[in-house]
Amino acid sequence: MSQWIGTANQSYAPLAIEEMRRLLPGATFAPLAAGEVFLMNCQQEREETLEAIHGQEPIFLRHIQPVDRLIEISGSAIDLEGLSDMIRHARLTFSDKRTAVHIRRSAKSNFHYSASDTKALLDAVLEEIDAEPVVQLPEVIISIYAAENVLYVGFASPEQMLSDWPGGAVRFQREEGQVSRAKFKLLEAERTFGLNYASFKNALDVGAAPGGWTSLLLERGLRVTAIDPADMHPSLMQHHALTHHKRNAADVKLVANTFDLLVCDMSWSPMLMSRLILDLQGSLKPHATAIITIKLMHRKPLQTIREVKERLGTAFTILKAKQLFHNREEITLFLLKK
Repeated sequence: MSQWIGTANQSYAPLAIEEMRRLLPGATFAPLAAGEVFLMNCQQEREETLEAIHGQEPIFLRHIQPVDRLIEISGSAIDLEGLSDMIRHARLTFSDKRTAVHIRRSAKSNFHYSASDTKALLDAVLEEIDAEPVVQLPEVIISIYAAENVLYVGFASPEQMLSDWPGGAVRFQREEGQVSRAKFKLLEAERTFGLNYASFKNALDVGAAPGGWTSLLLERGLRVTAIDPADMHPSLMQHHALTHHKRNAADVKLVANTFDLLVCDMSWSPMLMSRLILDLQGSLKPHATAIITIKLMHRKPLQTIREVKERLGTAFTILKAKQLFHNREEITLFLLKK
């Protein structure tokens, strides 16, 4: 038996739970934050559960936290004392390790201490037991979820939790002059899929306007061919490495075997998007990478995703499908041309 806290994007927890039911027969679920955070009780032990999740990673599960300790919330300093004593008792888990503390809370929690105050206290305890408190690149994470009357606490590596951000909520700082927030989706895809955009040379950005994704690729030193009948942001138009075809993709003639990266973030139906990408495959080099968002416009998103993967699978190897934190009513696909 094992217990876990799962997190999905707002309103997508039911889909994450549906995926988990298929992976882990006999699991039961209870909501902690409506549509986003849920408690999962598994018949499988911890290692078996992790093996199932990582062997076929769910699309809609953003973050998973084991529940190793339960601490009843008193609403007083006793809560912090309980957390401190818990870390001391588990000192062998953290000693000599880079350790991060993540705190999340439900809106109705009776845990009255801020995340910053709690982290400051627990960081001091970690130093006391010869652990190294860190924010970035931890080896182990102490993840705390404050429900209404109980603290759920778990210890695991970032890889096991699927993210090194609290609850998988990846945060990027908005830059001065940033073309659009859509850039964050492509940045998160780079982290999630283990990519380095600077390793590519020629990118095709379909449905590029106003240029959020194009701007990131230009910053990384790529030559970018952007296709969109709408205008690109004025700050991009004079860039020496940008070619803008101001028309629909179906009307553009592209040279075969030209691009080693294709990106697409258009608000089209999933089937139309699939057909468009297949029509453009001839312009891609063998084994080119593609990052594509698929809009979830139908009542049966899991069925839609299966159909899209089947269609694109005729020309691409689908390496991963994931709803990223910066996705909204969509998922992101990571593909390689066959």
